[in-house]
Amino acid sequence: MAAHGSAFPVAKLALNNSVPPILMASLRMGIVFIILIPFFKFALPQKKFFKPLIFFSISMGVLVYVFMNLSLYYSSIITPIILGSQLAIPFGILASAFLLNENISKHKWFLIFTSFLGIIIIFFDPQLTENYLGLFFASLMALFFGLAQVYSRQLKELPISLINASTGLFGFIILITISLFLEGDIYPNIKQINIQSWLLISYQALIVSLCAHLLMFYLYKFYTVGQIFPFYSLFPIFGIILTYLVFGEVPTTMFILGGIIVITSVILLHKIK
Repeated sequence: MAAHGSAFPVAKLALNNSVPPILMASLRMGIVFIILIPFFKFALPQKKFFKPLIFFSISMGVLVYVFMNLSLYYSSIITPIILGSQLAIPFGILASAFLLNENISKHKWFLIFTSFLGIIIIFFDPQLTENYLGLFFASLMALFFGLAQVYSRQLKELPISLINASTGLFGFIILITISLFLEGDIYPNIKQINIQSWLLISYQALIVSLCAHLLMFYLYKFYTVGQIFPFYSLFPIFGIILTYLVFGEVPTTMFILGGIIVITSVILLHKIK
């Protein structure tokens, strides 16, 4: 859980070293794909998996990471971005209702409302002045992370290595193309990346995208989602603590109030069947 929380301050450090945000996301996905090549035998999955695999790969490998990096790039403070990512759970429940026709109980509707209420409270924090665009991108990141979780439920029969490799491949190809058009020539941008930034990008790929996610899938084999998720919901706390240690950010009273509402709502959402 600490690894997930560390993703945001680590990414911000790399962005502060003038690494373009979309290029950084593409390199992260490229490293994930290269590392996983030796661990899976290339074989096309059954046709029924094509659509959810492609949608999952684009949602997770492209949209989640590009909006995460853009949210940090356009924000001078990190803690609201970390908390905004928690909206992935209510977004995922809403996506399940629209895409899978799952029913949402009155209790869940109430908790979805309170989770967004917590973000609204944070939104009116005076400290967020000139950081609204960052919080908007964080909300988009959460939206597509929620969508990715819906698609992942249709991929349980596929090997984890194949799913992650597909995510890395789609992510790298699409993001490197977008970076070329929006951030300029790729070669000079890569050439300017120093050793520290390469280490930070590699950390995101190895520790966060691979190790932390593989550990989550492993735990799901032995424990229920309801048993694991309360611990997963603690990752913003690790992220906020690390952000304080690295950047000296101190959460405001409004942020703490909104954060308690968001995290509590998200934990309760997962306890309701």
